[in-house]
Amino acid sequence: MEPAAAAPELPRSPLHSPAAALAILTLINLFNYIDRYVISAIQPRIKDALALSDGQLGVLSSSFIVVYMLTSPFFGRLGDTGSRRGLIALGVSVWSLATASAGLARSFGEIFMARAAVGIGEAAYGTISPSLLADFFPPEKRGRVFAVFFAAIPIGSALGYVLGGVVEAHFGWRWAFFIVGLPGLLLAATVFALREPPRGGQDGDARPPGHGHGPVAGGALQAYLGCLRIRAYTMTVLGYAAYTFALGGLAIWMPTFLERVRGVALERANFVFGGMTVVSGFLGTFAGGFTGDRLLARGVRQPYLLVSGLATALAIPAAAAALLLPGPGSFYPAIFLAELLLFVSTGPINAVIVDVVPPERRATAVALSILAIHLLGDAISPPIIGFASDRLGLETAVMIVPVAVAVAAAIWTAAALTGPRSRTPDAPADAATPA
Repeated sequence: MEPAAAAPELPRSPLHSPAAALAILTLINLFNYIDRYVISAIQPRIKDALALSDGQLGVLSSSFIVVYMLTSPFFGRLGDTGSRRGLIALGVSVWSLATASAGLARSFGEIFMARAAVGIGEAAYGTISPSLLADFFPPEKRGRVFAVFFAAIPIGSALGYVLGGVVEAHFGWRWAFFIVGLPGLLLAATVFALREPPRGGQDGDARPPGHGHGPVAGGALQAYLGCLRIRAYTMTVLGYAAYTFALGGLAIWMPTFLERVRGVALERANFVFGGMTVVSGFLGTFAGGFTGDRLLARGVRQPYLLVSGLATALAIPAAAAALLLPGPGSFYPAIFLAELLLFVSTGPINAVIVDVVPPERRATAVALSILAIHLLGDAISPPIIGFASDRLGLETAVMIVPVAVAVAAAIWTAAALTGPRSRTPDAPADAATPA
């Protein structure tokens, strides 16, 4: 009797490919930032409709970021121990429903709770999605992969302003929340079409130098302390906090600075600054990711940190010139150059964060970095600049921005120069350096 023929192998779904994962997660990240920034475009209408004070508007804006950074560590640990697809889908669903529910708000308390819930949903997504992406792609491609993923930041932020303004003008501010929020429910469903790759499956048995770590087993506290004991991780995150401090200050205060100090009409200041942010963010993010990957392939020492440190160092004089030069023919090009150089670090730095920790701690590492960079960065820089402006004037207060840029450049450059040499993708790694 002849043996039965083996059943033909069914073709894998196109949605199981790494490219599909990158496309879906990047599209979700785009809506992440649209939902995050749509409120900025319609704040005046919300103020009038709900009879809010400027102080309440300020608290409303901070409710998201505070909840986002405080809940990130919780989701980070879950992301390293549970189903990442399920947690991401849950997070996207929560923030989409929360965004849409803000359109139903009839009081400050109701819209405050809605925006705070957006922070919970985005914390689940923001901490876990980089870990999932890292397990779809090998280390030598992660710079460009994260460049694509994080290019959603400037584009999504700008679309939040544009869509919010257009929808509000035609249908009212409540519909702005409905239209940008509800599509997220469809995107959440697409996450289940992705496969769940094994943690660390793209890293192989040998780790690049500097990936030393202690035991992975243990509770949440041990996991977070384990990340902090890795020198490359700690230095990367500290530099990232200074970098976020600078970017947060620029994002909040630059349009006001242009109007108050340089005499530019506010509408034009918002339009020009927003347009420059989209273009510079897109170009800078891609340039940084691809350059880091090329240097890694050539065996350059700590290429991602080196690219970030050098680009940020070059941004110091550009940022200072943007704030000191008096004419639009000079300060506009300086603003664009400063943002371009700052956005170069987006892909490389996030690649470092997931590369220098064990695969089983990647979501934990991303979560801890989110908490640190917001707590020490853009959660405090806008009020610090504001209080300094009350006492010294805005023209003097904003000069803290290039100082913060210099701190980030110094930390990242020091980490690059003192860390072990990276391996090329096809070369064996040296023994891992303990933290």
